[in-house]
Formats: sequence, structure tokens, C-alpha cells
Amino acid sequence: MCGIIGFTGRKQATEILLRGLEALEYRGYDSAGISVMTKDGPVTVKRPGRVVELCSVVAERGGIEGTCGIGHTRWATHGKPSEANAHPHISNTLVLVHNGIIENYVEIKDFLTSRGVHFCSDTDTEVVARLLDYNYNGSPIETISNTIRDLEGSYALGIIFADHPDVVYATRKESPLIVGLGKEESFIASDVPAILRYTRDYYLLEQEEIAVLDHSGVKVYDAYGVEVQKERKTADWD
Repeated sequence: MCGIIGFTGRKQATEILLRGLEALEYRGYDSAGISVMTKDGPVTVKRPGRVVELCSVVAERGGIEGTCGIGHTRWATHGKPSEANAHPHISNTLVLVHNGIIENYVEIKDFLTSRGVHFCSDTDTEVVARLLDYNYNGSPIETISNTIRDLEGSYALGIIFADHPDVVYATRKESPLIVGLGKEESFIASDVPAILRYTRDYYLLEQEEIAVLDHSGVKVYDAYGVEVQKERKTADWD
């Protein structure tokens, strides 16, 4: 089923992302990765295998300093388990993780290839990252809204744009995604267990809604960029 975790706040992101991925291991996966926004841009570590192996690689690097990031556990669908095919995927202006299957990814890939876009993996996910990058006009919300209209299939997306390094953007269709609400920190996750050690309060994203998470809180917009009010939910289990 794959798993998504994302964080932005005042704390260091790396440990939160890795612990979140561990909490999502029950969903099944064959590769894992994280990307953290540092003062020098995104630093991404990913590899086939278990989350514990990813933790070891990150530890060997001496950790990654940054307070905003996204992580992912992947079941291979398009492309074998490999470092290149593991998430997150990077495309110039952004970093992205994705759950789901993009049914028209071949058509989109052919379109982008014809315009000189180069691909580094066999995944449908990289196609989404490259399309977002191709469409980027400086407004993340507008770009996401315009891009998801061209996607057929299911998706839950976590995105960080290089020129908005402290903000996590998220949207979904068919695939589940929640937004965790903390004090001066926010989360995205595929399921509640990934955030329980940090908060019990969350929003459920509806189809094609776009969530914007930063240190000050969370705002949610519909597919046309109109802000919507969400019902706060509270998990009453451990």
C-alpha cells in the first residue's frame, strides 16, 4: 500500500520522518527514502530494503539537518525495487512522494520527453514530479491545481518546493492522506499511527483538496484554490 510521512515545524525532521516510516511498515514495502530541506537545498537518502537499513545509511552520514521533509515506503509497481525508483523523486524545483497509480503516465511521459524533459527512473511517480516542475509558475497551489487535472488514476502526494523550503504541500484522490495538527508543527501521513507520538489531532483530506502546512498551521483549499474549513478530528486510541 506504500506509506507517506511529512513534517514541518521547529524540530529536526529526520528522526520524525524515520520513526513515521517505521510506524507505517505494516502497510508493506520494498524500498524507503526521505528528503529533508537543508540550508543548501534538499538532501535525499533512499534505498531498496527495510527502513532499518535506511536509518543506518542516514546515521552513517551523520544525520541531516533540517526542519522540513518528506518520507516514503514503496511497493514496486512501475520499475523494480532500486535506489533510482525509490521515493522521494526530485525534479529541479521540487521534491515529491506519491502513493497510488497514475494510469495515463505513459502519455504524460511521452509529452514531456518530446519537450526535452529527461527521466531518471521507471516510475509513474517521477512523471508527476516532472509534470509539476514543467507546469511550475511560482505559485505552488495554482501549479498543483493545474497539474492534478491532467492526472488519471489514484494519488496521494506530498510535495516540497525549493523556493518554499519550510512548507509541505499535499493533495489526494482515491489514496488516503491525513494532515496532523501540532503546536508550531504539522504532519502529513498515510495513516494515524505515523503521527500518534506527536499529536492526536488531524484533518482528513477530501478528494483533490490541497493542504498547505507550515510552522503557523495548516490551510486547506479545494481544487480551484478556494480555502475550505475542515473538521478537526481526534484519535482516542494508542
